[in-house]
Amino acid sequence: MRVQDMDYSAEDDAAPVEMLASLFAARGWPCELVSDDEMTGEVQGSWANYQLRAIWRAEDGVLQFLCLPDIRVTEDKRGAAYELLCLVNEQVWLGHFDIWSNGDVLLYRHGALLGDHGRLSIDMAQALVECAIDECDRFYPAFQFVLWGGKTPREALDAAMVDAAGEA
Repeated sequence: MRVQDMDYSAEDDAAPVEMLASLFAARGWPCELVSDDEMTGEVQGSWANYQLRAIWRAEDGVLQFLCLPDIRVTEDKRGAAYELLCLVNEQVWLGHFDIWSNGDVLLYRHGALLGDHGRLSIDMAQALVECAIDECDRFYPAFQFVLWGGKTPREALDAAMVDAAGEA
């Protein structure tokens, strides 16, 4: 892990990948800077460990942020999974879920347009990570219900969207 020891305040901005790596380091989450423009990390969600990946495209001013909940979609479940993706994506305000054609991996993807300045604040970095984890946690059960529970996409989404009162 190649993370510089930096102390960012709420007013500071930094290169996007550097800022995310600093956030991960501050939280004690494992991460690795793959290059100046890419990092990977891992965060424990409510249902699973999620692999997070950030890729900075300076020429476009876009930070691509991916969260992979380690769900593979088998050939026989692909139609139902795509139907569920459509239903789920109607519920998501930022980013979207997709099935990566290379390996049939489910992922959450969000492209943050940072513009010409190409800087990311600590608040923005935190919001990107929290949003990705929250959305994966929110819909993880629905994908489980379709892929392993034998539910239809609508049944799976309805079951996953039930909010329980309190915690057991």
